[in-house]
Amino acid sequence: MSVKTIIDHELRLYGHRGASARLPENTLPAFSAALEDGANALELDVHRTADGHFVVAHDPDGRRTAGVSEEIRSITLDQVRTWRLSSGSHQSKTGDFTVPTLEETLESFPNTPMSIDLKPDDVSAVPPLLEVVARHSAADRVTLASFNDRVVRRIRRLGYAGRTSLSKLEVGLLRFLPSAIVRRFISGDSANIPVEHHGIRLDGRRFIAQCRALGLRVDYWVVDDPREAQRLLAAGATGIMSDDPARIAPIFRQKAAERDGSI
Repeated sequence: MSVKTIIDHELRLYGHRGASARLPENTLPAFSAALEDGANALELDVHRTADGHFVVAHDPDGRRTAGVSEEIRSITLDQVRTWRLSSGSHQSKTGDFTVPTLEETLESFPNTPMSIDLKPDDVSAVPPLLEVVARHSAADRVTLASFNDRVVRRIRRLGYAGRTSLSKLEVGLLRFLPSAIVRRFISGDSANIPVEHHGIRLDGRRFIAQCRALGLRVDYWVVDDPREAQRLLAAGATGIMSDDPARIAPIFRQKAAERDGSI
């Protein structure tokens, strides 16, 4: 088995936007907490500022997380740095958390696998994003993702050396076409998917087996129920993305013990 195959099929527990169930999402403290809670990978989102910096944030603006209406694409990095993040139960901690850059995140967690979702439908952001990943020699541990098919295609056409997630179109083809046909249309390395999308189940053993037969990772979001995580891993999933990795970590420890033959 090649090193790439081992990496592609190792079990991963991702902190979804970090340990976002207990700390403001997509912040360095949330990422640190996720790893302390047992995650061995991180999932995060990026937007580009008006002056060309990639910052780690899910939403295009600060309404939900910082109580400001400014859009990231319309302001500078210095302006984004003035935001003080909070959400839901984290209101009392307002002022302690700021928006990190992608560069800061890669530097802070140099050995951690990451799934990085480029949120805007902006193909012009792809070349500078690839430059950031290359500058940190992180392609071997960074899977690039996007909900936008044309962004995913652009990442691949520019020869990204790392892994990419399937586009929405590829997931649809994979779900409804036979393996012998669909393998001609699949170029990615990982299916980062929900259990269900618009009433279409994506968690069946047959579907997971088809993904694995094509050499794909199958990583599910967002799963915070340990029983659900256990069911998905038993069906062949390779990863779980959770807002609360501390709840899911015991399942992964059990799977590791079973694999090593210690139980």
